[in-house]
Amino acid sequence: MHLPEGAFPLIELRSDWILAVQANRGLVKVERKTMRYPSYISKRVAVMLATAAAIVIAAGLLESVHSRGTATNANTLRESGAKSNTSSEVSVDLSPSQLNAIRIEPVGSYVFSVEKEAVGNIDFDGDLSVQVFPVYQGTVIEMLVALGAEVQKEQPLYTIKSPDLIQAESTLIGAAATFELTNKELTRAKDLNGTNGVSERELEQASSDQQTAEGALKAARDAVRVFGKTETEIDQMIASRTIDPALVVRSPISGRIISKNAQPGFLVQPGNAPAPYSVADVSIKWMLADVIESDLPVFHLGQPVQVEVMAYPNRTFRGRVSKIYETVDPNTHRATIRSEITDPKDELRPGMLANFVIGVHNPVESTAIQANSVVREADGTMTAWVTTDRHRFVQRIIKTGLRKDERVQILGGLQRGELVVTDGAVFLSYMLQAPPSD
Repeated sequence: MHLPEGAFPLIELRSDWILAVQANRGLVKVERKTMRYPSYISKRVAVMLATAAAIVIAAGLLESVHSRGTATNANTLRESGAKSNTSSEVSVDLSPSQLNAIRIEPVGSYVFSVEKEAVGNIDFDGDLSVQVFPVYQGTVIEMLVALGAEVQKEQPLYTIKSPDLIQAESTLIGAAATFELTNKELTRAKDLNGTNGVSERELEQASSDQQTAEGALKAARDAVRVFGKTETEIDQMIASRTIDPALVVRSPISGRIISKNAQPGFLVQPGNAPAPYSVADVSIKWMLADVIESDLPVFHLGQPVQVEVMAYPNRTFRGRVSKIYETVDPNTHRATIRSEITDPKDELRPGMLANFVIGVHNPVESTAIQANSVVREADGTMTAWVTTDRHRFVQRIIKTGLRKDERVQILGGLQRGELVVTDGAVFLSYMLQAPPSD
C-alpha cells in the first residue's frame, strides 16, 4: 500500500475494525465497525489524538480512585456510627428460665449518715490518772498496795527512807527543844523582874529569844509537814524526841492501781520514770481516733462518735468529740481526735484497737439501690441493669456516693421507681462479656 505524501498511519486498520477510546471509568473498549474505505491521518493529527487519549485515560483513572476513596470513607463512618449506637445502650434478653436466677426491685430512697471512718485506740482519762512520785528522793521501804487494787484519795501507797526527811525531823526536834528552853528563860525573867533581880533589858532579851525560838519551831513543823506528816505525828516526834525516817507517799486521787514499778530497796526520785505506782479513775475512758489531716476541716466539737472494738464485736460504744488536738504527726500526717465515754464496768482496756465512725454532717435522704445491684466493670465504671418489661435488660452507667447498711447512694444514672436487677446483676455482666458459642 502506498501512502499519500505527508501521511502517517496511527494504526493500521483493517477495513472492518476501528479502535474506539471511551472514557468510561478509565477502560479502553474496542468496538467493531464496518468501513468501506481505509483511512489515513497526518503526523500532527496522530500526535494530537495520542495526547488526547492519554488525558482521557488519566482522568478516568483519577475519577475511579476518588470514587473508591469516597465509598471507603462512607463505609467507615457508617461502621463507626453503628458501634457508637451499640455501645450507648447494651442490652441482654433473658429466657424465662434465666429470669428465675435474678431478682428485680424498684429504685428507692434511703437516709444516709454523712460520716468519716478512722482507726484509733482506747486509753485512760489523762485528766484522771496520775503517776505517784515521792516528793523527795529516797529508798523504798515497803510497798503497801497490790497492782489492780482500788484505792481512795490520801490512802498510803508506799514508804521510803528519805535523808531529807531525817534532816527536817532533826531540825524540828532541835527547834522544839530551843523553844522549850527560851520559854522557861522568859518565865523566870518575868518572875525575877518583879523582885528587882533582873533588869528590864534582860527581860526584853529573854522575850526576844523566846519569840525567835517559837518562829523557828513553826518553820520546822511546816518543813516536816511537807513530807506528809500529820500534826499528831509531829507532836509525837517532839514529845518522844525520836525521828521517824519513813516517808509515806499517798494517793492523790481515788481510783485503781494500774501500774506498779518498784520493790523494797529501789531508789526513787521525783519525776524520774517509771513511777513506783500509777493510779487512774477507770470509770471514764478516752477514745482516741487518728484522722487524716485533709479531713480536719470537717471535724468539730460535739460531733457523735461510734466506736467498735474486737473484744465486743456486737456492741457499739458511743460518745462525742471533746477535743481536737492541735498537732499533726509529721510521719503519718494524721491528727488525734478525742472523745470520752463512761465505762463503769471497766470493759474497755487501754491499748485496745478501735474502729471509729464520726458523724460530720446531718443525715441526708437520697436515691439508693442495694449494694449487690452495683457492678464494677473492668475499666472502673459502676453500672446497673435496668428493665422496663422484665425481659430485656439494659446496662446503664451510674455514679455512686455513700454506702451504708448494704445500700448505695445514687448520684446519677438512675431515677426513683425504675426497675433494677439486684441478685444476678453480676450474672448479666458476665453474659455480656462471655464469648459467643459455636
